[in-house]
Amino acid sequence: MNILPVLTVLIGALVLMFLSMYDRFSIKNHIIVSTLFLLLALGFSIYPAGESFTLLPYSEYLYDLLIFDTYANFFNMALITGTLLVILIGEHYAQERSFIKGEFYSILMFSLFGMMLLANANELITAYIALEIASFAVYILVGFNTDNEKRIEAIFKYLVLGAFIGAFYLLGVVLIFGATSTTHLGELATFIASHENSELTLVYIGITLILFTFIFKIAAFPFQSWVLDVYRGAPILVTAFMASVFKVAIFSFFLRAFLQTFPSMQDFWDPILTILILFTLTLGTWLALTQKIVKRMLAASSIVHTGYLLLAFIAVGENIQSAYSILFYLISYLLTAIGAFGLVSHIIAQTRVRVTYDDFKGLAQERPFLAAMMTIFLFSLAGIPSTIGFIAKLYVFTEAISAGYIYLAIYAILATCVSIYYYFKLIAMMYFYPKNKQFEEEAFDDSRISTYAIALVAILIVWGGIGSAVLFFIPIPSIDGIFDLVKVSVESLFLK
Repeated sequence: MNILPVLTVLIGALVLMFLSMYDRFSIKNHIIVSTLFLLLALGFSIYPAGESFTLLPYSEYLYDLLIFDTYANFFNMALITGTLLVILIGEHYAQERSFIKGEFYSILMFSLFGMMLLANANELITAYIALEIASFAVYILVGFNTDNEKRIEAIFKYLVLGAFIGAFYLLGVVLIFGATSTTHLGELATFIASHENSELTLVYIGITLILFTFIFKIAAFPFQSWVLDVYRGAPILVTAFMASVFKVAIFSFFLRAFLQTFPSMQDFWDPILTILILFTLTLGTWLALTQKIVKRMLAASSIVHTGYLLLAFIAVGENIQSAYSILFYLISYLLTAIGAFGLVSHIIAQTRVRVTYDDFKGLAQERPFLAAMMTIFLFSLAGIPSTIGFIAKLYVFTEAISAGYIYLAIYAILATCVSIYYYFKLIAMMYFYPKNKQFEEEAFDDSRISTYAIALVAILIVWGGIGSAVLFFIPIPSIDGIFDLVKVSVESLFLK
């Protein structure tokens, strides 16, 4: 039963691949098929949600390479939901862009399949294969429009750097295997617990090299240089997918590895991670402040959010509750990033010129609904109360302070204060400036699936900030229910 979500996504990817061979199936048909398979996979994931379990099924065939537990199931739900929202919000954009073909959705599903395997990986080589399946699919999606020079530049930059950093991961695995004769996470944990630090030199070096891959994939300092160009060059649907779903998938495995296998070794990287957090927050903030293109601003701000996540990551060694805050923050950022990037894609679906801050002047007069939704997303990104982004930041900063990283938390809070400027700058453009005459005759069609999907995400973000305090008359779980699910998911990592 627990393997059904992964299999459903794989079957969906194959079905979409075969459908793309026939021209009679339109983009709308592919969106419908993708949605149906994702809803089915999500149903299979939701069924055991909340139960605490750890399973290693089909050991005679899988050799315990994959693990199915509450933790992996939590990430499966998040990844499937994120991909589903990207597809639905991007419906308008996809139908208005001729370069998006049916195979686009097949590749997207293959990428999701790789990410779900990564969340279920219980061994280092398996994790690498899953990561490469997801990464190569994303490479293709980034350069999907071969007629656009920026797309070609973006894919080559991302592909070369991604392949280069993948070599570091493999070298790290080789060193770990040479020292321990295993790459299985459980066996590695046993080996580390039974040996002195003086006997683990190769293991330390190997894990450091693997950590480089983690830092590159989440776009932390000093491996953040690719983000602005790749995010800017990629189709905005792919940018939304990379900034949200892919980042969640990366944390799914590396957080598992450091909680289950390397907890006793985390102090070794504290000074390094402290420096990385400071530079990630500083550089990300500076880049976001200096951008004039909205898409690049959102891309730069994603670097800052990576810094917040690393702040919680470094605190895990001192306080296991920091792991809860990481999972909650990932859900918060997943919704908010998809909403922000998706809404921009919806706005530019019928025009190619709404890209800079100035292009958004007076949007509230033309489309008050879209301006209101964007305001909610920007409020959440900035951590304004009554949004899920505020609750997520509160958890992260509180746990970091509890773990003793007071100065780092204060610095992160200062970065949050600065972020209000570049987020609210866009809000000011939409509400307090006269509309651009260039767009006065522009027609918008808001009666679309993408519009309703954007509204749904906005509602989830507001509900995540206020819980059931206001919507007490609706029988839905409060925000505490989500946090309880997060807690059960992390605790399942330690079931024997």
